[in-house]
Amino acid sequence: MPLSKDKVIVTCALTGVLAKRDQCPYLPYSPVEIGEEARRAYEAGAAVVHIHGREPDTGDQTWSADIYGQIQEEVRKRSPIIVNFSTGGFNMGVDSEEAKKERLAYVWKTKPEMAALNMGSMNYAKYSEKRKDFVFDFVFPNPFSDILLATDAMREGGVKPELECFDMGHIHNAEPLLAMGALKGPLQYSFILGVLGGVAPTAENLLAMARQVRPEDTWEVIGISKVQWKLVAAALVLGGNLRVGLEDNFYLDPAGKEMAKGNGPLVEKAVRLARDIGREPMSPDEARAALGIGKAWA
Repeated sequence: MPLSKDKVIVTCALTGVLAKRDQCPYLPYSPVEIGEEARRAYEAGAAVVHIHGREPDTGDQTWSADIYGQIQEEVRKRSPIIVNFSTGGFNMGVDSEEAKKERLAYVWKTKPEMAALNMGSMNYAKYSEKRKDFVFDFVFPNPFSDILLATDAMREGGVKPELECFDMGHIHNAEPLLAMGALKGPLQYSFILGVLGGVAPTAENLLAMARQVRPEDTWEVIGISKVQWKLVAAALVLGGNLRVGLEDNFYLDPAGKEMAKGNGPLVEKAVRLARDIGREPMSPDEARAALGIGKAWA
């Protein structure tokens, strides 16, 4: 179902996996903390929360089905928001197909309504002008064989894929997957701009990506770091959806001077921007209908 131009789906990415509390003390780690942040995001106007599992004490990334199950329970007892689990990094550091499948088991065991599906390989880096050095720098390998492992896990759990595209070519990687039946429409694309190695974060590039999407599909923008608010504004004007949250950006201002004290204030600002141009945030049930949740493998 195409998105109504006067409605917008607001997603909040609650915690991410790279940032730690020494960078932002408001990042949630434990299932209870994540559940509370999801509630605050929902009350501020978000319809979807995107979640990376983390070890409660250290904040390290986890693929534990038990932890993801606890997260889902804590979120759902507090609000009707749509749960979207990350699958990022399941294929890094392990070589065998069985090890990759084991990491993905949480997807079909917990059965979130949505899960992220990374759509290609890339350099993945962040450069600091101040330090004159890279904050992080690695290669994210994601061949079609691994993408298909993730779609298999989502199909088994009845989970709606969220197609995360860091580059223009990633958008077209959906075509063979549709032909194979590994994906079924309507599709939901996420255009991630601002990661070094992917698309540069400009409104012109966002428009070029949006033009590749079929009329029956939907898309959202994910702006990384301080460029987020300019890209949110561009997506709103173009009729797209948007994502904010501490995973992507800590700050309420483009200059990076005012850190958000949690995810709620970031959602509040996004909703205010949407309403200022006449777009109303969707409820979770409206978003379910617009995204075709429950129909991904019908």
